[in-house]
Amino acid sequence: MSDVTTGSSEDSSEDSSELSVFVYGTLKPGGRYHRRYCGRALAQALPAVVKGSLYDFPQWGYPAMTSGEEWVKGYLLVFQGSSAVCSDILQRLDKLEGVAGDGTAQEGTRNDSYQRCWQLVFTLSYQPLQKAWVYRMKGDQVRQFRGVYLPEGDWSSRAGSVSCW
Repeated sequence: MSDVTTGSSEDSSEDSSELSVFVYGTLKPGGRYHRRYCGRALAQALPAVVKGSLYDFPQWGYPAMTSGEEWVKGYLLVFQGSSAVCSDILQRLDKLEGVAGDGTAQEGTRNDSYQRCWQLVFTLSYQPLQKAWVYRMKGDQVRQFRGVYLPEGDWSSRAGSVSCW
């Protein structure tokens, strides 16, 4: 099975892979980008939480998360397919978020403040679930772009998003 965190293969005779991504905004089920970017090879969409701080950008119609100690609500999306399919999904998500292939901010893009980070995801009862990729923005960028802090950690009430709570 391929390891999407490193791209290495444990068993080259099997070309199956799994990709896990935590989403909290427009990529959530029902969100405007979910079907377009997440419909392919999606095996599970589990309500979940991660540690961080959540901000709304009403001028753009999407949120951003930073590192932090509050709980951010979203979904753990688990994709299953060939390593090529999972790699393509991650590349498409990176492009949407303005992230270079190595997970760092891609300079010169509208969203060049986002980074893809490997982070622990928890169940809704705050039990550790697994690690997954999550897209975060740097705190100084949130301030520069005048992000609106969401102390409840839930973007569902914003911009016509769908709530699971």
